[in-house]
Amino acid sequence: MFPIIAQNILNALQLGSVYALIALGYTMVYGILTMINFAHGDIFMVGCYLSLAAALFLLGLPLHLPAGLIFLGALLFSMLLTAILGVAIERLAYRPLRQAPRVSAVITALGVGLFLENFTLAILGPEPRHFPPLIAMTPWQVGGLSLTLLQLLILIVTALILVLLDLLVRRTLMGMAMRAISDNRPIVPLMGVSVDRVISFTFALGSAIAAAGGLLYGLAYPVLDPYMGIRIGWWAFISAVVGGIGNIRGAMLGGFILGAVEILTPMVLPSSTYRDFVAFSLLLLLLVFKPTGLLGRPLFERV
Repeated sequence: MFPIIAQNILNALQLGSVYALIALGYTMVYGILTMINFAHGDIFMVGCYLSLAAALFLLGLPLHLPAGLIFLGALLFSMLLTAILGVAIERLAYRPLRQAPRVSAVITALGVGLFLENFTLAILGPEPRHFPPLIAMTPWQVGGLSLTLLQLLILIVTALILVLLDLLVRRTLMGMAMRAISDNRPIVPLMGVSVDRVISFTFALGSAIAAAGGLLYGLAYPVLDPYMGIRIGWWAFISAVVGGIGNIRGAMLGGFILGAVEILTPMVLPSSTYRDFVAFSLLLLLLVFKPTGLLGRPLFERV
């Protein structure tokens, strides 16, 4: 029984890593603009397809590139283009609505998500696409656990991104500007900081991290379709809320909690169809007893 539990925990860490990476985009945008970017799940989906396109292109070259180089090329390509997409969405769709009622931004975010889904559907068609197996799936037996190189790679890449992001936010001038806008946005322009540039950087960074999650997800669960971002985006959003939306470390924690919920629920309940019920029940209970999330802090409005 213990090896089964340990194996499921390992699988939960793998899935939770993807949720954590996507949840970071939700929580960073909310921390800066107090707005939920409901299109973020579809930005993740676009990152998946860009990773697939880059991987297929590099595999088709007559150079016989090693798998590690193909992985790195697909990662950088998808992160770069998805970052550009995130900046374009912010400038064209969200920036004109900063002074509008908040519901306008929410409706626009939903509209952007629908546009990305249907644009991808129109370009690529409804047929699922299969991600090529870049990383060997041969399992290693470690103390009764079945560990693959892909699982190890997902955990290492996720940990590296999370550590670098935490250092960027806490130790750099740009990170200081992001935290300043989150704490007291009206005063930041008076200090000579360009709010627009910081917001664009936040969208670019969150979108790039979602693309990294898209590549890792495509390798681990190699069937892609234009609507895959809907459910995964909602689970990542719940992760951000559970951890404390606006808190980067909270988003990381929430991602791993939701990954555990999805993987471990079938061990307790008779069917995997209860996973959504358990996840939303957890969210409801948390909002009742701790509305700010596990690591979130209450916001006080100055009057």
